[in-house]
Amino acid sequence: MPHLRTPYYLIDETRLQKNLEIIKLIREESGAKSVLALKCFSTWCVFELMRQYMDGTTSSSLFEARLGREKFGKEVHAYSVAYSAEEIEEVREFADKVIFNSISQLKLFHNRVSHLNVGLRVNPGISYSHFDLADPACRYSRLGVSRESELHEVAHQINGIMLHFNCENDDVANIAAAINQIGAKYAALLEKLEWVSFGGGIYFTKDGYPIEEFCRILKDFAGKYGVQVYLEPGEAAVTCSAELVTTVLDVVHNEVDIAIVDASVEAHMLDHLIYRTNPGISSPGPGVHRILIAGRTCLAGDLFGGYELDAPLKIGDEVRIADAAGYTMVKKNWFNGIAMPSIAVRRLDGTVECVRGFDYKDYLSNLS
Repeated sequence: MPHLRTPYYLIDETRLQKNLEIIKLIREESGAKSVLALKCFSTWCVFELMRQYMDGTTSSSLFEARLGREKFGKEVHAYSVAYSAEEIEEVREFADKVIFNSISQLKLFHNRVSHLNVGLRVNPGISYSHFDLADPACRYSRLGVSRESELHEVAHQINGIMLHFNCENDDVANIAAAINQIGAKYAALLEKLEWVSFGGGIYFTKDGYPIEEFCRILKDFAGKYGVQVYLEPGEAAVTCSAELVTTVLDVVHNEVDIAIVDASVEAHMLDHLIYRTNPGISSPGPGVHRILIAGRTCLAGDLFGGYELDAPLKIGDEVRIADAAGYTMVKKNWFNGIAMPSIAVRRLDGTVECVRGFDYKDYLSNLS
């Protein structure tokens, strides 16, 4: 492995392939297609591998739709909470499916995309999420159409619906109940459609997940209503496939030892700060030596967390932050002007390639 200067994200294609094989199995057993959620992971240096197992991409913006077309190919599902008129003119050049978030947007822009496959996001009024911030069916949610009467009025203008109602849902019984409830609630509408997307947030690549039962649920739904089922895995596609590799710059003591590494939660793993969670440590291993691991920005709460490791940390030690693929590289930022991690890939043959580095010129060009 070549020497890489920390910090850097290291994507492991062998680990990534493990998730992709499950996605492939689900399609073979259930008929459900999977499109990569670019909002979670859009690091296109591994798209050559991913496109062998997935059916395309789903986006939340014009730029993501364009990236899906140019770098992934295959199906491009273009969704946005709200399109501008200028964006619709562009996105229709890249998309196979255009999915609107509201009836008003559908009516405003339908004539511009009627030659494409048109979809509408539906809020089924049920959801699974451990975080209110990520609950798409929360009170006053702006995400999707909730009134059934409105859906039937525009059924002739759409080919399918998208229901994104899960966040890290690893409970197959909950999924089964939700899908059955959706089928019963929207049966009359479903019979008029070509496809239904159950969105993302379903943790079917978790170790021990009952894949066979999950496939049966999807297959039964598709057969009963005569629709093509889609899944939109983001985190599930890339879970446990990358690390954030850092180096300890200093160790200070304030009641406990605090190791300051050359990366940042605020700038490089922002979701953990937003949701007040702590990432795992893949190296060093676990032990009895208690230490806090902190980022190097001036934000007091820039903490990866408290850990018990197999040895005390000292200046120059390497620390690998686990599960650093989803919602990291797409959210990294220049807070404090901290050096942005490079992106490296360990390919299937074991070779490691640094595919992108960042320097002061990138920082400068990001500002004005």
